[in-house]
Amino acid sequence: MSKKGLLGKISYIVGLVFISFVMFLPIYYLVITTFKSPEEAAASPLGLPASLDFSNYMKALDAMNYLQAMKNNIIITSVSVILLVFFASMAAYVIARSTKKIYHIMFAIFLIGLIIPFQIAIVPLYQIISGMNLMNTHLGVILVSVFCINLPLTIFLLRGFIHTVPIELEEAAYMDGCGTFRCFWLIIFPLLKPIIATVVILNTLAIWNDFLTPLLFLQSPDKAVLLQEVYKNVGPFSTNWTSFFPMLVMSTLPLVVFYIIMQKRVIEGVVAGSVKG
Repeated sequence: MSKKGLLGKISYIVGLVFISFVMFLPIYYLVITTFKSPEEAAASPLGLPASLDFSNYMKALDAMNYLQAMKNNIIITSVSVILLVFFASMAAYVIARSTKKIYHIMFAIFLIGLIIPFQIAIVPLYQIISGMNLMNTHLGVILVSVFCINLPLTIFLLRGFIHTVPIELEEAAYMDGCGTFRCFWLIIFPLLKPIIATVVILNTLAIWNDFLTPLLFLQSPDKAVLLQEVYKNVGPFSTNWTSFFPMLVMSTLPLVVFYIIMQKRVIEGVVAGSVKG
C-alpha cells in the first residue's frame, strides 16, 4: 500500500472513531448519571460514579407505573405492526402489479403522505377519533398509528421489493389454477420475509417511540404508555435528572434489546431488496 493510501485509510479510521465517540457520549452521560446522586451529577457530569447505586432505579419504578405502561406499549406496538404488514403488503402488491392508472394515482397519494407530516391534521384526527367514541382507547391510537402515520412508508418499501420478485412465479401459479388472493399469500408473501423483517423493525421503533399520538388520545393513567409516564415526572420548574434518566433508560431498554437482536434482519432486507432479481 502506498503512503498516500495508508494515510487515507488512517484518516478514515480516525474519522470513524471520532464519530463513534460523539454518538456514544450522550449514551454514556445518560447511563452514568443514573447511578449518581444529584450533588455528584452536578459536581462531575461526565465523571464515573463513586459507586453503583441502584436506588435511583428503585425510585423511578415507584414514580412510574412501569409494568402497566410497558404492557400498553407492547399492545399498541404489536397490534399496529401486524395490521401494517397485513394491509400494506396487499396494497403494495396491487399497486406494484397492476397497470391501471388508478393504482398509480393511489401510490402518488401515499407518497404525499410521506411528504406532508400528519401533525397538520391533528385537529381533524381528534374530531374523527372523538366522533367514533375511540378517545382514551388503545384502538384509537392504533388506527392513527397505522393508517395516518406509518402506512405510506410501509407501502413504499414493500412495493419496491415486490418489483424485484419475478412475475413468472405468479404466472406459473395462475396456470395451475391459483387465484390472486391465494397466489399472494402462498407465493409472494413468503418471498417478502426480508423486507417484512425490515418493515417490522422500523415500524416497531417508530410506534414504540411515538409520544404525540398517545398524549393526544390517551388520558387515563392505566392506558398510558412509557413515554407518558416519563413525561409526568418532568417538573414545571425543575427536574431531578438523576431520577428522570433511569426512567428513560428503563423505557428504551426493551427497544434497544429488540433492535440489537433484529438489526441483522434490517441489513438483510436492504441488501436483498437492492440485488434480488
